[in-house]
Amino acid sequence: MQVYHKLKDFTQKYPRVSVALGMFDGVHIGHQSIIRRAVELARKVHGTSAVFTFSNHPLSVLSPEHMPLQIGTEALKEQQACELGVDLFVCIPFTRDFAQRTPEEFLALLRDDFAPRYVVTGPNYTFGQKGRGTHRQLLREGADYGFHAEICPAVLRGGRPVSSTRIRALIADGNLDEANDFLGHPFRLVERVIHGDRRGRTIGFPTANLPIQPQAAMLPNGAYAVRVQAGGRWYGGMANIGDNPTFAGCNRRVEVHIEGFSGDLYDRVIVVDFLAKLRDEQKFSNVDQLVRQLKKDLMNAEKVWNRSLPL
Repeated sequence: MQVYHKLKDFTQKYPRVSVALGMFDGVHIGHQSIIRRAVELARKVHGTSAVFTFSNHPLSVLSPEHMPLQIGTEALKEQQACELGVDLFVCIPFTRDFAQRTPEEFLALLRDDFAPRYVVTGPNYTFGQKGRGTHRQLLREGADYGFHAEICPAVLRGGRPVSSTRIRALIADGNLDEANDFLGHPFRLVERVIHGDRRGRTIGFPTANLPIQPQAAMLPNGAYAVRVQAGGRWYGGMANIGDNPTFAGCNRRVEVHIEGFSGDLYDRVIVVDFLAKLRDEQKFSNVDQLVRQLKKDLMNAEKVWNRSLPL
């Protein structure tokens, strides 16, 4: 998959484009249906499947006080698009200048930079200044700009459309099973390892420490069974979200123990998939109690890995 962070004329290098449009926060099952359809249409015409999205939420520019927490980073969107078979991933910053484009100017941009055969999106997609462009305009005017528009129906759970808003609420409530069902994949962090206090290795449970970004949706504090991609392969693991109340002076973060891994991961990007909650965060009266609990957690987490680790 080719990745671009600026717009350019893609028409010469990438023929017969089928482009999926959306913010794709979390790349949930509704988003996946849109991207898969774009991939399917591209393959039908022996063309190029593309995703065109933004690296930041439009509200971060237009109304920062109303910006929702983000389920995933740009890196996660890129990774999920690649796994879905996308050929071309275009992820650009949303700016005030871009926000001033009229719907017609946005459609002209698609024509000039992508020359798409197909444009695929969901029923709630809007574009152009103040979101005045809708899926109806795509259907009505697409042919004037050289493409056929397809609007994928919403994917339902419990009779209601799956949405990033619903998933944020599930994550905040700690409803991991349902959040993962709506996502169509485990809740995932793609983050760079930061320095910790190196205390874990002294008690037999070394950890990779990940920051919790202020704009990121995050599960409640507690211990979780996870799988971790590090150094090009998957491992079983367990993660603690919280401020480690047994030891004073810790900021809220994610501490990930990767079973069977040896090596230095500092400043490297790892992938952490949250599979199941093991327990709430606890404060232990001494290190021995903590270690006994960690051994129990590891046994319980291993039962989860056996069902979830890639072969």
